[in-house]
Amino acid sequence: EIFDLNFDAETIELFIDSKVPAPPWTRLDYHQCPHCPLTAATHPHCPVAVNLSMAINRFDHLMSFDRVLVKVINTERHVAHQTSAQEGISSLMGLLIAGSSCPLTHFFKPMARFHLPFANKDETLWRAAATYLLAQYFSNNGLKQSDIDLDELVQIYDDVARLNDYMVERVRSATSKDSAVNALVHLDVFAKFLTPPLEDSLNQIKHIFAPYLKSPLH
Repeated sequence: EIFDLNFDAETIELFIDSKVPAPPWTRLDYHQCPHCPLTAATHPHCPVAVNLSMAINRFDHLMSFDRVLVKVINTERHVAHQTSAQEGISSLMGLLIAGSSCPLTHFFKPMARFHLPFANKDETLWRAAATYLLAQYFSNNGLKQSDIDLDELVQIYDDVARLNDYMVERVRSATSKDSAVNALVHLDVFAKFLTPPLEDSLNQIKHIFAPYLKSPLH
């Protein structure tokens, strides 16, 4: 299977072929997230579900732990990884979700632009915290002392974890095998790392900064 993902350079949203009809399970009011900020009047279909529909049916012959070779090719690098179907699909889903127009996923667009395929837990913590702090730095109010607690980052990941829960119900109704559903669950595991107490999770990578923190300049 080949997925040619084209992102708008400004909005970091995926270009979707509007000629391809969206399947019924992508309707906004079908297992709609309770915290969804959209309405069916303006968005008949869930943006996240529409993006995921590009991939769902093409993996329905795979079980979660089938072995696959995944190659990720972009301008900067080529990555090849022998892994399980659920991890390979999960990595693709992360890009599809971030590339949607759903407001709950906008935080992930910079991470999609600087995509790191198959990031582990520590890498995800690093990328999420760094993305959040830099986003606040670029915001109208600038980086504030209150941002250092990362409370808003926790809320962002809580919102996306709830989104994942409802997306699982959508995908489950559209598939017969478990690879796509478990790929979403795999994504959700990473979302759970960014929940309270966040300090406990971040302390797992604190030692990496020890040389810098012990520098005479600090």
